[in-house]
Amino acid sequence: MQAEHPIFRTGIGQDSHRFLPPDSSKPCMIGGIIFEGVPGLDADSDGDVVFHAICNAITSLSGVPILGGIAKDLCRKDGITDSQVYLERALKTLRPQKIVHLAITIEAKRPRFEGFIEAVRHKIAQVLQLHFRQVGLTVTSGDGLTDFGCGDGIQVLCILTTVE
Repeated sequence: MQAEHPIFRTGIGQDSHRFLPPDSSKPCMIGGIIFEGVPGLDADSDGDVVFHAICNAITSLSGVPILGGIAKDLCRKDGITDSQVYLERALKTLRPQKIVHLAITIEAKRPRFEGFIEAVRHKIAQVLQLHFRQVGLTVTSGDGLTDFGCGDGIQVLCILTTVE
């Protein structure tokens, strides 16, 4: 009898949002952490591009439209704009898959992430119920080659690995 081998799967997610005007009172939420001194992101929800990119990676694995379906309905019907709620719903669509690693790249000129990378990693790990070492995070300005690198918004790409 042949031993059963684990099945690994990879989901890719991306999201991006422009900044609101500087006089906006909406906070800038990234990876579940509020960044002071930076305008919020233009979105119906809190605009958390990291949580949105993770939701999109989960959608690529589960086939369930989280942001265009579940989150849109929660926002419209119930007024829920907290992207953590969307992400927690998305996680339920992965069963029986279990997340084993998440790699995230943020492209943004602002805000500055020095001193915040570990807090963002820990928050993501907490929400995904992972050890923080299972969450990798890099940040780049892109040398000003895109709108994100010029400070107009934030773009996030993530790769989510699961095992079944």
